[in-house]
Amino acid sequence: MKKFIVEDPFWQIFPDAKIGVLICHGIDNSVGDRERYQKMLLDAENEALKYLKNPTFSENDVIKAWREAFKKFKTKKGARSSIEALLKRVNKGEHIGTINPLVDIYNSISLRYALPCGGEDIDKFVGDIRLTTASGSEGFVPLGSDENMPPYEGEVIYKDDEGAIVRCWNWRESVRTMLTGETTNAFLCIELADESRLKELKMALEDLSTLVIENLGGTTEISILDIGNREIAIE
Repeated sequence: MKKFIVEDPFWQIFPDAKIGVLICHGIDNSVGDRERYQKMLLDAENEALKYLKNPTFSENDVIKAWREAFKKFKTKKGARSSIEALLKRVNKGEHIGTINPLVDIYNSISLRYALPCGGEDIDKFVGDIRLTTASGSEGFVPLGSDENMPPYEGEVIYKDDEGAIVRCWNWRESVRTMLTGETTNAFLCIELADESRLKELKMALEDLSTLVIENLGGTTEISILDIGNREIAIE
C-alpha cells in the first residue's frame, strides 16, 4: 500500500505547517467542456483580486508569507511559490489557460483561496511519496523540459523512490508524475506554512472535493497532515 509521509526534516523547518490532501479514485479526467473550465478559471481570477489590494505586488500578505517561507530552505535562484506565480499573472491582467479538467479545478481553488495547490498521478508513483528535504542526488525532469535538474541538498521537495516529484516545495512539478487526461487516481495537496489560515485550508479542501466529484466523478478522501499526524495511505 502506497503512503504519503511528511518526514522529520520538513517538520524541523516548518513545525506549524499543515498539508491538506485530497485523494481521488476512479475519476474521469478526459478533456470535457473547455469553455466551462475556462469560465471556472476566469471567475477564480476575479475572486483572487481581493488578495492583491497593495499596488506593490510583493507587499501583499500572501506573497510576503510564502517568500518568508522560501527563505527557510535552500532554493533555486528566482524560485517562487506556485500561488505567487498564479497571482502574478492575475496581477498583470493575464489569464490562466486550461490544461486538463483536474488541473483547471485545482488552479481555480488555488486562486479563490490564495493557497498553493498541486496534483500528481498516484499510479505513476514509485513506492511512497514523501515531503522532506533533498539529498541533492534525486533525479528531476521538470514540466516543459527533458533535462535532469536535480534539487539542491536541503531543498524541500516531494519525492518517491524514483526521484524528486516537486522541487522547492511547490515551485516546479515533474513531468514523470504529472496529471493527464488518462489519470484516474490522483493525489492533490493544498499547503500552509503555518496555522494562520487553517479555516481557509479546510474550506478549500471541501470545495476542491466537491468540484472533483461534480465534474469528474469517482470518490475523494480529505486529510490534513501536521506534526502530530504525519502519514496517510493513498491507495
